Parts: sequence; C-alpha cells; structure tokens
Amino acid sequence: MKPIELLRSDTPACRELLHFNNAGSSLQPRPVTDAVVQHLLLEQTVGGYEAAQANADASERFYTAFAALLNCNPREIAYVENASRGWNLLLQAIPFEVGDHIVTGVSEYASNYLSLLHLAKTQGVIIDIVPNNELGQIDLEKLEAALDDNVRLVALTHIPSQSGVIHPAAEVGRLCQQRRILFLLDACQSAGQTELDVNEIHCDMLTGSGRKYLRGPRGTGFMYVRHSILDFLKPATVDLSAISWLQRDHFEWRDDARRFELFEHYVAGKIGLAIAAQYALDNNIAETSAAIQRLGHSLRQQLSRISGVRIHDPGFMAEASQCEHLGGIVTFDTPLSAETLQQRLQAQSINSSVLRQRNTRLEFEERGLGDINRASVHYFNTEAEITRFCNAVKQAIA
Repeated sequence: MKPIELLRSDTPACRELLHFNNAGSSLQPRPVTDAVVQHLLLEQTVGGYEAAQANADASERFYTAFAALLNCNPREIAYVENASRGWNLLLQAIPFEVGDHIVTGVSEYASNYLSLLHLAKTQGVIIDIVPNNELGQIDLEKLEAALDDNVRLVALTHIPSQSGVIHPAAEVGRLCQQRRILFLLDACQSAGQTELDVNEIHCDMLTGSGRKYLRGPRGTGFMYVRHSILDFLKPATVDLSAISWLQRDHFEWRDDARRFELFEHYVAGKIGLAIAAQYALDNNIAETSAAIQRLGHSLRQQLSRISGVRIHDPGFMAEASQCEHLGGIVTFDTPLSAETLQQRLQAQSINSSVLRQRNTRLEFEERGLGDINRASVHYFNTEAEITRFCNAVKQAIA
C-alpha cells in the first residue's frame, strides 16, 4: 500500500473534507477522475463512437483488471450500469419453476430482497429467510438445514449496507457447492474493502458497484458469471452486442459473460472503473483491507466511549484488539435523530449517512431499530480524522 501521504495526495478532497461515507460513494483517486475526464474531452473533440474506438484498449482493460481482482477469467466478467441492474439481470436469467425455493439472509440488501419478493409474486417461487447468529452473520447451521432439494438459489449480501458485519461467504459457497445449488453474491460493499477470490468463495455469480469501496465513478458496476453455468442462464433481454445474428430468424448468445452487456453504455465510466480496479490492486488489497478493519474498530471504540452513543454493529467488543467479523462500516445512534446528527456533522464538512428503517425492514424490525447513523471509513482515512469525527459527535449531542 502506498504511504498514507501519497494516498491522500491522490484524493484532493481530503484537504477540505472529512469523508466517512465510503459505503455510500467513496472519493475517487485522481487517476480515476483523470481517465473519465480525458475520455469525455475526447468525445467532445472527435465524437462518441470515434472516442470509443480510439480508447478501445483502455476499455478492454476493464475485463483483465476485474479478472485479476476476482481471480477469474476475463471472459467471466461483464460491465453493467450498476450493481442492482447486474443482480437483477442474473436473477431474471435463472429459469425458475413454480415452487422453487430461494434462500437468503435477514441482512439482504433492500433492492435485492424486493426483487425476490417481486419474483415470488409473479413466478411463484418461495423465499426462505435464514436468521443471523449472535455475531450478526448468517447462521450456517440453520442455512445448511434449509438447503433441501427444492432450493434453486442462495442469494447473500457479503457485507450489508446496514452494519459492518462480514458474512462468511466462503462457507456459504461450500455448502452450495456440495448440494449443487446456485450461489449469487452481492459484493457491493466488499469489492475494494476485502479480498475477493471467486474460487475460494465458490460463488457462481457475483455483482458489485463501482462507486463504493472500489472508488470508481458513479453509474458503473460489474458482474462475474462462472463459465460452467453460462449456458444455463437465459438473459431476459436481447441486445445486438450480446448475440450473433446468424440468420433472419435465428441468433446465438455470446459464449462469455458479455451476453449480459448492452452496446450503449457509459464508456468513460467503464474506463474509469478499470483504472479504479487497477488502483485497488496496485495498493495491495490485503493491506488496504487490514487498514480499513483497523480504522473501523478504532472508530467503534472511540464512539463507544461517548456518553449517549450506542454502537449497533453486532458482536462489537470495545475491549477487543480487533473484531475480525467487522469491517469499515460503523453503525450507531445518539439521543439526536439520525438526520439531525448527519446535518450537524455536514455543517462542519463531515460526510456520513443515515440508515432508514424502511430500507432495512427485515433486519431492523427484528432488532427493534429505527433510523440510525452510519460512518464508513476507508484506507485513506486517518486516526486524526476519527478523533475529529468523535469530537464533533460529542459536541453535537452535548
């Protein structure tokens, strides 16, 4: 990992801003922004199609960069407009039958669960929700008990948006592999925050976002599809770039993950996301992941010492030197409303987020939580910023 001074030099906003909203949208490093701007200027100068042709190699590096990030073949990678779009494309491509079961966790991302609910209403599938254990992770024993012959898919969010918990994706993947059940992993918060090896995780499909811990442009995402299941999936829509039109009344799908792509896409964003993935690789994800976990634990510890603050990340122990199941997303509440605290912090150029109960009904209703605050750190943040943040929280609620 680069020295912290260089990382922050690559992140100009650090000079004026304390950014603890990386789980929402992180700050782009300078090389990412430069790549996007340069391509947009080229489009302005020579035209959109011509710019895409001139920068074809830069666009193509998206596939090799993400293949390296996920330890897979470039042919198993596709570009999508955002993670939710990619997740839904994969869900809709699975040929479900009435009565098929989909198993998911209580921490599932809201849009994902709503898509499952829609599928249940329109196609007659059955959703089984597995509870979490005392650490807030999906209960593996109860998951294993739920995996019978009727289960077609297990869908899991690796790191929920509403807590710092890192779910045991590899263990879930092994259970699915043993039973030949499809495994779809939402890696929106884990891509760039933790190491991701699709072969160790044993997932068949994975989706992720560009704007979060990967520090890429908004409106960008990626998808992984294991090649061995590709022909089993039937995309719900057809695009000219996804097929070969062989005869007037006959076409064949591409034989790689790009069968899920569209011809018209955000070329500048795709190039910027490729740069972001390479930037993450160049900084050694094992090292940056350790830094994120260390900063997240430090933030929880310091917040927990403030009178009136309650930490809501399951299994957090202030006296521990580290909580291995928790990452850089920190959730808490104070005597103030979550929105009021966020506004008071923002007035001091401190970015954070509010988690709404209505967007996390499965977990928050079960845990008896309302709207709460979220602060999410990245490797370019510092201990000094954590101290400043906690002092600002303390002053705001005094």
